Amino acid sequence: MKRLITGMIVMVVIAGAAVLLVMQNHKVAHSAKMENSGASPTKSVPSAGSLSGKVLETMDSGGYTYVLLETAAGEKWVAAPKTVVTVGQTATFAPGMVMRNFKSETLNRTFDEVVFSAGNAGGNGGQAAMAGACPSGGKKGSSGSGMVMGSMSGGGSAMQSSGRVIVPPLDLAIEKAPGDNAFTVVEIYEQGAKLNQKKVVVRGKVVKVSSNIMGKNWIHMQDGSGDSKTGTHDLVLTSQEQPKVGEILLAEGVLAADKDFGAGYRYKVIVEETKFK
Repeated sequence: MKRLITGMIVMVVIAGAAVLLVMQNHKVAHSAKMENSGASPTKSVPSAGSLSGKVLETMDSGGYTYVLLETAAGEKWVAAPKTVVTVGQTATFAPGMVMRNFKSETLNRTFDEVVFSAGNAGGNGGQAAMAGACPSGGKKGSSGSGMVMGSMSGGGSAMQSSGRVIVPPLDLAIEKAPGDNAFTVVEIYEQGAKLNQKKVVVRGKVVKVSSNIMGKNWIHMQDGSGDSKTGTHDLVLTSQEQPKVGEILLAEGVLAADKDFGAGYRYKVIVEETKFK
């Protein structure tokens, strides 16, 4: 008798579970049907990297065009190498590096947030996207002679013949460091061969940091000198220290010219064993 009662209880439990399972499957199927029926359509919005919208305001300064865009996500400031845009038109820019509380030295104005883009996606700036970027800041297999502008996660990039992947130029005017072994970013490029294996000092703004790659940190620094068309505005330094993006620092290290890390990753100039002040 006891066994019979126990068996009946087990059967009731199993039957109850089966009913719940059927009801749950019906509910899921009904929800999916409603979603696909178009009963509750959702508005399409641009992806996080999209920089397209109506031009509300524009100004040129320091070799840049600053554009206030009315996008689906709200108003956004974009800065790109000087280009022609007019208020009222729709413009699309390649994704770029977001800078918060950025002060334009030439405009003497601080932006809460501005995206430094590689360029207008309708022009030369957005025609080519970066592919296969080395996390250390180099680019694999780059042996061409020109420069390709493009974009990457968290910021734009450019590639020059030395194999460097560089951050688009920021609107900066940073004073050169004092001393006989002090140089601007562009001077390091111009005198790279002569300065090979010598200590150099450069003052600049940290614009990108890639951490713990091949046992070191890779830092991009700019001071406002150089030419974005040749990539001489952006200097890569390696260090055991890890400065913060946005800091203006003195950097001292050993310059290496035509540095080849193998596997196609090469640099025209790079500063190694860097210490920051």
